[in-house]
Amino acid sequence: MGSMASPDPSASTRAGSEDADLQRQFWNAWNARFREEGMQLPPPNARQAQTVLGWLRGTDRGPRDIVEVGCGSGWLCGLMTEFGKVQGIDLADEVLARSRARFREATFTAGDFMRMELPPAGAHVVVALEVLSHVSDQPAFISRVAQLLRGDGVLMLATQNRFVLERTAGVTPKAPGQVRQWVDAAELRRLLEPQFEILQLTSLHPTGHLGVLRWVNSGRLESLLSSIGLANAWTSLREKWLLGHTLMVHARKRVSQFGGKVP
Repeated sequence: MGSMASPDPSASTRAGSEDADLQRQFWNAWNARFREEGMQLPPPNARQAQTVLGWLRGTDRGPRDIVEVGCGSGWLCGLMTEFGKVQGIDLADEVLARSRARFREATFTAGDFMRMELPPAGAHVVVALEVLSHVSDQPAFISRVAQLLRGDGVLMLATQNRFVLERTAGVTPKAPGQVRQWVDAAELRRLLEPQFEILQLTSLHPTGHLGVLRWVNSGRLESLLSSIGLANAWTSLREKWLLGHTLMVHARKRVSQFGGKVP
């Protein structure tokens, strides 16, 4: 028998580094193509921004420390600076280098949120739009967010709705360097509830035309309801039924059984 090669302790580290490089390359290219200056936001993302800004306006308090995880080109960071100090974090280092010049009132940090050093309990608000589905270890991501938040901190999160996207034709195939793990509403609740109290869970932008959604989002039905002035009510009802493209959650860091906040 030939001798067995000894395991290389650095192999997993190299693999992780290569994976991070692929993700960084993907998000630099994606954000440069779809989210930099002059790009029009798709309807789901515009609605997400409106919802987050509405939640921020609805809180009765002074300036806050806000961290946006997965900020991309920083477009939302620029809108949130009226509410306090804003820090954006993203893998897309090339895009963030340009964002610093565009949004001078916000600060930007390039790197892996799961690995970088951040002060614990340093943020009043963490915002994460369409980030969760691109994270390999989702429970660890939620725990990291909880650690970053102060005792009365809140999370404002948007993520793709698996139930809807699996019933939507023409979804772009996953690209090299892109993690894709969609969740449905029940899965999202299970991820959050150990460490967060869910204040609101809703959905935005009903879409999809496969399976049951073929009937729910029927063009004929929408035309009929529009003709009698019920189009907006039907959209709101579908969003409450969690049939929108995006799941949106407003959640507060949970109080532990020992009387303090969950660390």
